[in-house]
Amino acid sequence: MKEDEIAEKITDWMKTSVKNARAHGIAVGLSGGLDSAVVAALAKRAFPEDSLGVIMPCHSDHVDEEHADLLADAIGLETKKVVLDSAYDELIKQYKIDGGTPRMALANIKPRLRMTTIYFFANSRGYMVAGTGNRSEREVGYFTKYGDGGSDMLPIGGLVKTQVRELARYLRVPTIIIDKPPTAGLWENQTDEKEMGLTYEELDNYILTGQARPEVASKIDSMYKRSEHKRRMPIIFEMHD
Repeated sequence: MKEDEIAEKITDWMKTSVKNARAHGIAVGLSGGLDSAVVAALAKRAFPEDSLGVIMPCHSDHVDEEHADLLADAIGLETKKVVLDSAYDELIKQYKIDGGTPRMALANIKPRLRMTTIYFFANSRGYMVAGTGNRSEREVGYFTKYGDGGSDMLPIGGLVKTQVRELARYLRVPTIIIDKPPTAGLWENQTDEKEMGLTYEELDNYILTGQARPEVASKIDSMYKRSEHKRRMPIIFEMHD
């Protein structure tokens, strides 16, 4: 399917989803990255007057904030900006964290603060939250549970990263955003591929064709199994007589 058809189908789906929920529009977190740019552009298409981008730096690289602003200007998207540095710092103080705390436990505070923030704006306006996760990330659990994984809809959840990149070109996302290395912005110099230990090209090819070097296939299969709980609602213990 061509990019124009994909864009049209997703846009129509977003409109229908919002209507069915009796909501009024869409809020999306703008990270300055590729996925959020594509979802924001689709949201703007679906709801030209009722779409909002929420920019939420939290001890972030200033370039990411610049790119979020660049995208918003390029598509004419209304934005709200909330700097979460002090909120993050205060939580760290309250948690009385010591030097032995795993880095990931600290890093995951950031996307969960952002989830709280974007839902505030969405609830205030009667909007739905559009998540920015793609199929590649969901397959291997590369997202924070109840952080960037918390949303009402996933417009690009059925597209692998390479498909998202092609869609971005069709939507005229600024080239500098399309071409930069994908990162979750969890810590300095962090990149998706470095953290996952494989490239998106390898991951996408395996998802779409089932073909990969044995060590790559084994790694992806293992990541899929370990992260299964992230893709499901909480498990419930059922009482039976």
